[in-house]
Amino acid sequence: MDEEYDVIVLGTGLTECILSGLLSVEGKKVLHMDRNDYYGGDSASLNLTQLYRKFRPDQTPPEELGRDRDYAVDLVPKFIIASGELTKILVHTDVTRYLEFKQIAGSFVYRDGKISKVPSTEMEAVKSPLMGLFEKRRAKKFFEFLQNWKDDDPTTHQGINLDTDSMKAVYEKFGLEAGTQDFIGHAMALYLDDDYITKPARPAYNRIVLYTSSMARYGKSPYIYPLYGLGELPQSFARLSAIYGGTYMLDKPIEKIVTSPDGKFVGVTSGGETVKAKQVIGDPSYFLSADDGKIRVLEEGKVVRAICLLKHPIPGTDDSDSCQIIIPQNQVGRRNDIYIAMVSSTHNVCAKDVYVAIVSTIVETSAPENEIQPGLRLLGPIYDKFVEIKPLYTHTSDGKADNIFITSSYDATSHFETVVDDVHDVWNRVVGKELVLKKRDLEVQE
Repeated sequence: MDEEYDVIVLGTGLTECILSGLLSVEGKKVLHMDRNDYYGGDSASLNLTQLYRKFRPDQTPPEELGRDRDYAVDLVPKFIIASGELTKILVHTDVTRYLEFKQIAGSFVYRDGKISKVPSTEMEAVKSPLMGLFEKRRAKKFFEFLQNWKDDDPTTHQGINLDTDSMKAVYEKFGLEAGTQDFIGHAMALYLDDDYITKPARPAYNRIVLYTSSMARYGKSPYIYPLYGLGELPQSFARLSAIYGGTYMLDKPIEKIVTSPDGKFVGVTSGGETVKAKQVIGDPSYFLSADDGKIRVLEEGKVVRAICLLKHPIPGTDDSDSCQIIIPQNQVGRRNDIYIAMVSSTHNVCAKDVYVAIVSTIVETSAPENEIQPGLRLLGPIYDKFVEIKPLYTHTSDGKADNIFITSSYDATSHFETVVDDVHDVWNRVVGKELVLKKRDLEVQE
């Protein structure tokens, strides 16, 4: 391997594949390597054999689950927000030509022991059991305020300053009850906890507007999902990279990250050979130990995820073929929300009459599996369950000094907005300028 590259990318997770695709388009010479024999890293979709090999190496998948090739089970439970940042990148890079998208049928929220649909139309809002009659009127005024807000027109501000007033002050101005605040902050603004309430209201305002505009875009829910699983996303960006000259090597264990005496990145050793490059980008798992003794990643928490195979839709979701259920932390006495993401054979990710639900949250105790029980209880009978506890890593430096740029772990959020934030952040550090995206539209199946 005596060729030299501009950038070596380690790990084929979505973040890394978006970056290698964008860098290749930019004209950089990219080598992309992964220790696994499949694309996707922690954001892969596995067939049945791979799923059982990962979680239960000594067990073969039960025959009644059907054909291996009918399965593409995601390791992370995330959906794409229709009007969000990932959609912009998909459209900007034209990788949409490799993908087909389908809507997620419904978004639900858990309240007072039962689940209710997050209203997607004014009609649904009027009928929704989430609020009483008077509260609905107050909420209507709140949403009208958000819709009518114009930064440059003080008459739309009703005495509120989004940049200085807290979200708590905004809720109080409209007299919204705690349960309504829960539903808006967690099921619409998609906050994992309640820290946002005491902070300036602008980010929450932006998140609610993103949710409502995404909801309006395709109707049933604000989310879309790629047919054949989330693992299709990294593969599509890998194709993009390949078209622009990127080189891919799977099944390549990385033995060493080589640095110079002054600590700068030199190359990567795999199979006894070292390949050189000016810069390296990689997921945290490739930098857990360093030969030069430098600590490059720190663990900042853990996520627990339970992949559950069901033989029925989730009870109380109108037999939806796919959905998201949010359990706000206040409802179950926690600090962080619990999420459920469910897809099915409609999305070409499992055999007919099988449903795949993933329950996840941020770990708060020494018994993580107990923490997701409120979510597991909502699923009804579970045919099989695979539990994983994953550390959340963060990088210790921006990488500019040593040309080693580390991405972030996939967090507990239910969407890809934070992944795109990470892409923008790493791009800025690697290339030294902002990533600018064009605007186009995306086609989605009903």
